Amino acid sequence: MKHSAQDIDRLRRRLGEIYGPDGEAWTPRFAELARPAAAAGRAADRWDERDVVLIAYPDHVRADGESPLHALRVFLARHRFEQIFKIVHLLPFFPHSSDDGFSVIDYRSVDPALGQWSDVRELGRDYDLMFDLVLNHASVQSRWFQEYLQGSEPYVRYFHEVDPAADLSAVTRPRSLPLLTEFETDRGPRHLWTTFSADQVDLNYAEPRVLLEIAEVLLDYARRGARIIRLDAVAYLWKQVGTSCIHLPETHAVIRFLRQLLALAAPGALLLTETNVPHEENISYFGRGDEAHLVYQFSLPPLVLDAFLNEDSRPLVGWLHRLGPAPPGAAFLNFTASHDGIGVRPLEGLVPEERLLRLAAAVRARGGLVSTRHGPGGSQLPYELNATYFDAITEPGSRETDLQVRRFLSSQALMLALRGIPGVYFSSLFGAGNDAAGAEESGQARRINRRKFPRAELDRALARPESREARVLAGYRRLLAVRRNQPAFHPDAEQQTWPDVPPWLIAVLRTSLDERQRILALVNVSRQSQRWQLPAGAGGRPVRELTGGRAWPPAAGVEIGPYETLWLELAD
Repeated sequence: MKHSAQDIDRLRRRLGEIYGPDGEAWTPRFAELARPAAAAGRAADRWDERDVVLIAYPDHVRADGESPLHALRVFLARHRFEQIFKIVHLLPFFPHSSDDGFSVIDYRSVDPALGQWSDVRELGRDYDLMFDLVLNHASVQSRWFQEYLQGSEPYVRYFHEVDPAADLSAVTRPRSLPLLTEFETDRGPRHLWTTFSADQVDLNYAEPRVLLEIAEVLLDYARRGARIIRLDAVAYLWKQVGTSCIHLPETHAVIRFLRQLLALAAPGALLLTETNVPHEENISYFGRGDEAHLVYQFSLPPLVLDAFLNEDSRPLVGWLHRLGPAPPGAAFLNFTASHDGIGVRPLEGLVPEERLLRLAAAVRARGGLVSTRHGPGGSQLPYELNATYFDAITEPGSRETDLQVRRFLSSQALMLALRGIPGVYFSSLFGAGNDAAGAEESGQARRINRRKFPRAELDRALARPESREARVLAGYRRLLAVRRNQPAFHPDAEQQTWPDVPPWLIAVLRTSLDERQRILALVNVSRQSQRWQLPAGAGGRPVRELTGGRAWPPAAGVEIGPYETLWLELAD
């Protein structure tokens, strides 16, 4: 099927936003690439309350004699995860050289050590899939970079050569690492841009062939069944010496172009941007409803952690009260834990610096690590807290397992109740603790939250109802089973937050799109039982707690236990 003249003109305009008049010559190449093909997902009704994402490494589960992808699929099937999750975010499964998959050698292949494309297809029979498009950089072992070193055309223009004497002081640095790395080429030594590590060389999108290569990969992923494609580290995509090299207009133009390409070739597929930055910068990637379909809610994980550790909800409540909805046709992806740490740049402007530093100290006291970035005058500022969310939010050395599990699950119940699509990290399902040995052995702070589990070990733990793993999973399963049947938890359903509540309380009201259901989520972030009288705005009607079945008469105050979250359905 050929594209209409109007479709071609849209592509031409998007390319012109990136490359000016030079972009027009590339329009036929991209139009041919964007041949229509079926993709996972839905174009009209993009999401609903059943959509919950499980975030997992392809080797998060291991079993002797099985490929990791097969072992993961068997584990998920054995425990019937398809009953509570609709989507699996399969973290990078490509051949790679470092960064647990995010230094890609070959974008089109499955790492033989993990499995085959057939394993991915089998997983896709039970779940919608999310893939990572690592588009800011490629591995030094990639064919593109090896061709660059040898001076082959067109690869000599695929990467950024920079004069080491250039003034790069304005560049925003996500990590305390050298920005440039020297490589020996057939033309002599060259200094290249390496934002994240010397093994991850930044791609040069000023060369249209680079965009063409990445666009081919994007559409290949959609045709292989990816309902959601995550644009990794996309904020740093475009470089221009003398600027901050983050959030540049050309970066936004590239995202608009990729969305237009998907609209032609795979209209059911969705773009998710990964931009771990302060909130206003983060939501800029919605554009005018023409960039990302989904944006991570990056301020949420540190704000929830801050509220529970300080037993003070005021910064979180204030932010939730001010938080507007995503643009029409777009949504937030809510989460507390992921394969990365808990970013604290999204706290900028939301909590005082002293409170941020206190949060970092609290994570260290719980056995976590704190990664830093360069600040003004050579200072080192926290940018990421490295710990499992369970260990970060619970008390170090406490033997009150019931209270610890409740505290953790309460934080998750809050996240699940908010407007948007929830994402749950695999390790969180079992209340996993810090893998300090893994971090120390690898020298990578993020490894503390990236432990891989022998399947037999997990199965044994889950077979003991008294184990922490079994108790956390049982609680999470109960929450997810209830959530998927509540229209008020549709990702687009209205959200209202009460601003004037005691510091121990968070009160969020969700109303279904047809206004037939209202759910009030109440969270007690303190270690004391509390009682709260429902305000007039909640209707003062009889209420029923959805996960436990308790009910309260209209005039009674609601009792909320220590570190407890209640989902209250308000009767009409």
